[in-house]
Amino acid sequence: MIRRTLIGATLVAALALAGCGDNKDAAAPAGGTPKELTFAILPAEGQASMAPLWQPLLDDMSAQIGVPVKPFFISNYTAMVEAMRFNQVQMGWFSAAPALRATERANGEVLGRVVDAGGEATYKSVLIVRKGSGITLDKVLQCDRSLNFGIGDAQSTSGTLAPMAYLFTPRGVDPAKCFKAVRSASHEANVLSVGTGVLDVATNNTVGLLFNRRQKPEIADRIEVIWQSPPLPESSIVVRKDLDPALKEKIRQFFLTYGTGEDAVGEKQRKVLQGLAYGGFRAADDSYLDPVREMEAAEGLAEARRSGDQGRIAKAQAAFDKVTAAAAQRRATSPAP
Repeated sequence: MIRRTLIGATLVAALALAGCGDNKDAAAPAGGTPKELTFAILPAEGQASMAPLWQPLLDDMSAQIGVPVKPFFISNYTAMVEAMRFNQVQMGWFSAAPALRATERANGEVLGRVVDAGGEATYKSVLIVRKGSGITLDKVLQCDRSLNFGIGDAQSTSGTLAPMAYLFTPRGVDPAKCFKAVRSASHEANVLSVGTGVLDVATNNTVGLLFNRRQKPEIADRIEVIWQSPPLPESSIVVRKDLDPALKEKIRQFFLTYGTGEDAVGEKQRKVLQGLAYGGFRAADDSYLDPVREMEAAEGLAEARRSGDQGRIAKAQAAFDKVTAAAAQRRATSPAP
């Protein structure tokens, strides 16, 4: 279900890469210092509203690391990974599931993770309905094909993976068979569709709802949450492994120290973070993606069990056991965050 064929996404990825151009200045030889870096952003609430929020941070980064940094807004998670894979972008703001894809397929590594304004390094997936609709979680799970459902991008952590892994799959629910219609769209599109009555229920996340309340309070007032997931890893900063090590360390230190100063500069940086609904950044490596690995392995095992193919089940069980054992070992040996 999650691992669906993404013909449309592939086309978007190709167009996105073409839009990047050759980017010869950024594509310096491995280990060299590029003349320019491109930072990938998938705007949760649309480029028009998010670009002014990100640009001050990128300007500050350019000044601190000594290399110009330009944004590249991408409308699709798959396109983000492909852009990094082909070195069209050298770093970016990735949510957890596409960050994992970037480490697996695009020569990426995690340098840090986001924390919210309260210092939390997690957020939650949610199901939303129109306030006053009378739609409850029990009604959603009746699966009587009476409701129109909005799901996220297939690679979205909170829009697809978490609701599948924590809500639908454990109950044996296939959205394609449960709802009258299923539409995949961005968080912004889904909340707007629920608020205007186009959709009955949709996935979203706690950060997306915060942005929506700030940008479109009249829509936010029409929305209510009927389900929340367990905590999910917040977004991360991913860079290409083949960047010059000294430059990578400059980028790491930029994020880890951003907004921490007690002077006027620190205060200005905290205002930038406030605009992004962030509290700052913490150190992280690829192990922070373990919850995503475990969710995906659990989904794979559930799909195998539904197939009834004993060979497939055994393979999926072995993969699940390997992932969970490795994650448990890392948790046991890692210092507390």
